[in-house]
Amino acid sequence: MSDADGGTTSASTRLQKLFEGHRLTPTQRRIAHCMVRRAADAPFLSSVELAELAGVSQPSVTRFAVALGFDGYPALRRHLREVAPVERPAEGDVLNEYQQAVQAEIENLRHLSALLADTGPVERAGRVLGASRPLPVLGLRAASAQARGFAYFAAKVHPDVRLLDEGGTMLADRIDAAVRAGASALLCFALPRHPREVVEALEHARAAGLTVVTVADSAFAPVAKHTDLLLPAAVGTGLAFDTACAPMLLGRVLLEAVCDALPDAQARLEDFDAQAAARGLFAE
Repeated sequence: MSDADGGTTSASTRLQKLFEGHRLTPTQRRIAHCMVRRAADAPFLSSVELAELAGVSQPSVTRFAVALGFDGYPALRRHLREVAPVERPAEGDVLNEYQQAVQAEIENLRHLSALLADTGPVERAGRVLGASRPLPVLGLRAASAQARGFAYFAAKVHPDVRLLDEGGTMLADRIDAAVRAGASALLCFALPRHPREVVEALEHARAAGLTVVTVADSAFAPVAKHTDLLLPAAVGTGLAFDTACAPMLLGRVLLEAVCDALPDAQARLEDFDAQAAARGLFAE
């Protein structure tokens, strides 16, 4: 990792610590998330620029700064320049909007790589999820693809994976059924825009005694307060619809940790490969 990448990652970490311990409104969490994602630019942004990037009003940015204990946004910006100094990125060749979206995802992956330098949280999540029988995997709307992908591969090594990718009144019933069957944990994928059903489902799951592990776009996501172990991975917002390369990759990393926690995972994979070959399941 280059010095520039390290500086941006360090600035992001310091920003996250600045926001921790404060009761932020959903709008304020959105501003905080935007600042973490744009850590290199944050000390140089005006309140109007930050408001535009976060999709909120300028007065909301001012109230956000006050909520953090500053007299106003200028005081917050001065603080950022003092405690999290980074060189503003040099202007290079002008990229088109598609290239910018790709570059933003590359930055998200670099940030995820830096977070994974501490393997403890993912390894702990792998042990918790691997020990749950059954293992419910929740993901609604935009996050349903992440949940389905994880559940598809996890079913090759875990004896009982239950995909929860549909909302409605049956969702709580299916969580209760998993608890009655012996589940001890639930994995959730939560991406913007965060459905209220997901927040309510996690609240219900914890009340039922499940340990909740969540892959979310931000440590400030609405699901955070209903999660025992949150693993953040930012989404790209440069296109009409969000891109989720980092959450997808983090899901695969988490799947690897689950495999490491299951003593018979390799045997199950070899058995699947043997059966697939015998059935001629794949063309190659």
